[in-house]
Amino acid sequence: MKFKLLTFSLAFLLLMVTLLPSIVSEATLTDTEINDELPSLASLANLRAILKEADNFNGMVFTAGGIAFEESATVKTMNSTDSSARSSAPQGDSDYSGTNVQVAGVDEADVIKTDGDYIYQINNNRIVIIQAQPADQLAVIKTIKYDPNQFMPIDLYVDEQKLVVIGSSYSRLEAPSVQKDMVRIAPDYLFQSNVKMITYDITDKNNITTDREVEMEGQYITSRKIGSVVYLVANKYLDVYRILNENVNPSLPTYQDSLAGNQPTTLEYKDIKYFPNSPEANFLLLGVLDINSDNAFNVSAYLGAGQTVYASTENLYVTVTSYDNPDNSGKEASLVRDYYLDRSTEIYKFQLNSDSITFVANGQVPGTVLNQFSMDENNGYFRIATTTGEMWRDDEYTAKNNLYILDEQLSMTGSIEDIAPSERIYSVRFIGDRGYMVTFRNVDPLFVLDLADPKSPKILGKLKIPGYSDYLHPYDENHIIGFGKETIVLDNKNGNGEMAYYQGMKIALFDVTDVSNPKELYVEIIGDRGTDSELLYNHKALLFSKEKNLLAFPVTVMEVKNQNDPLAYGEFSFQGAYVYNLDLTTGFTLKKAISHLTEEDYNKSGYGWYESGKNVERVLYIDDALYSISKGMIKTNKLETLEELDSLLIN
Repeated sequence: MKFKLLTFSLAFLLLMVTLLPSIVSEATLTDTEINDELPSLASLANLRAILKEADNFNGMVFTAGGIAFEESATVKTMNSTDSSARSSAPQGDSDYSGTNVQVAGVDEADVIKTDGDYIYQINNNRIVIIQAQPADQLAVIKTIKYDPNQFMPIDLYVDEQKLVVIGSSYSRLEAPSVQKDMVRIAPDYLFQSNVKMITYDITDKNNITTDREVEMEGQYITSRKIGSVVYLVANKYLDVYRILNENVNPSLPTYQDSLAGNQPTTLEYKDIKYFPNSPEANFLLLGVLDINSDNAFNVSAYLGAGQTVYASTENLYVTVTSYDNPDNSGKEASLVRDYYLDRSTEIYKFQLNSDSITFVANGQVPGTVLNQFSMDENNGYFRIATTTGEMWRDDEYTAKNNLYILDEQLSMTGSIEDIAPSERIYSVRFIGDRGYMVTFRNVDPLFVLDLADPKSPKILGKLKIPGYSDYLHPYDENHIIGFGKETIVLDNKNGNGEMAYYQGMKIALFDVTDVSNPKELYVEIIGDRGTDSELLYNHKALLFSKEKNLLAFPVTVMEVKNQNDPLAYGEFSFQGAYVYNLDLTTGFTLKKAISHLTEEDYNKSGYGWYESGKNVERVLYIDDALYSISKGMIKTNKLETLEELDSLLIN
């Protein structure tokens, strides 16, 4: 069985920080509508009272040490599944690919972007700008370097006039004051982490200039760009123990804007809202900036936290895991039961405006979400898929999966619960009136969901096959592509049932024309046990164009020499981009494997491989050329024949 140890470790860390499960509102799922303006904190005394009340019931949720979880956002799902509509590339004279995004019209930041003439790359704490046209005359035209002690770039956007770089900045603060009789052990200074966004004017590539800088406190979670407006989401950690036990005055959120003279603005208690009955020990910060205007940088703050984010062209949804109140009986079994079973997801909905973000509603559903693709908005309804319980349990608290549909005020309208007991969700995709859910334990059931009636969603059909899909991508209205791992099922060594063991990377094309009888139309297995791809956990690594019959992604291939051992890990054999043709007649046809590694690199590789500067990160196309990009190189090939055109070392 495949275990995602990182996910479990983060969940366990969260449990240790919070000490015990927290309490959430006991309102029913339909009792979530909030019509009035959210109350403000108003004062330090009120903040302490709210935190104290929550602390009495162990009711605070932390993003431990400022750790935030994303990946990830969208609004109305398209009725069309044309892949080109899901590209973030703006329209222009050139034909070029954009970032693979979840929702049309909602751009997602990435480490590499193109405007059809140039490629912009985050590369070792700098921005490298590469002349991409003509494809056989590659050249680095500019490098923007940053001091790693002051700013570290994470994400970027680009359009015809502006380059937007988002990252983390750091500043040194004096330690907060405490009572005089307290003995200070920590040093007399703290480091504050901020989210910083720098916009550059790139209309003249020979004279790229800094246009504007904005900054707000907190750990960066994610961002979205709709038109010329960028929306930032961050968490600012609160040291609740010291606030409640040492009379430390909390540092209130601040932000600044170079257009306003870079003078820090501190949000006052009256400006900070909170969600009644659901306090978390963080400030959730939402920033809005129109990069093509002189509008002020708008920042709003809420006593709360953000983990997973979904955005549409109209609304932003922020979710956070809550832990229901135990029965306080003192029984050890109760604590175990509550932590593993009684987790729920709080949903906060905000309306996106060109100059602000406005709170709309708060809702709650049982279970936890996997990632941004577990959520979707369609025709005013919000759809969300969750998992309750745990796979390792074999009693009534085993894992079960659910689909909930909520209205505009996040009140429950319809649901399907207890899907695939003892399994958990590995991937979800919503496309118009349909939903697709992959669960897994030993085999991969692909469920086809009918969501046309929000009050009565239904399972239309399911397909059980070996392996699983970590990511689902629409091919057309009747076909969907799955990216994941192949598996084999063997008897458990301790004699207790069977276990599934993952093998090589698996890509499959599913035919859902007959919704009651979905079929696996074509399958491609890449490498053996140990083979991996960023695409399996980051959808932005995919290049797909149905019109061009093109499918490409980075992959690290491991191959097993001794085929007698099904559990053996493979030896390193390839890192680079796999480029396929994909159609409904012939399925997957591997056209070329493009690597940036030299023969000497492969000879030195040994059994395994590491994150080399020559590992291909993204693949894109501009007109009739394909571009593969690593931190150390960019290589171009003819799109039709994949004959190499040029390569450029990036120092």
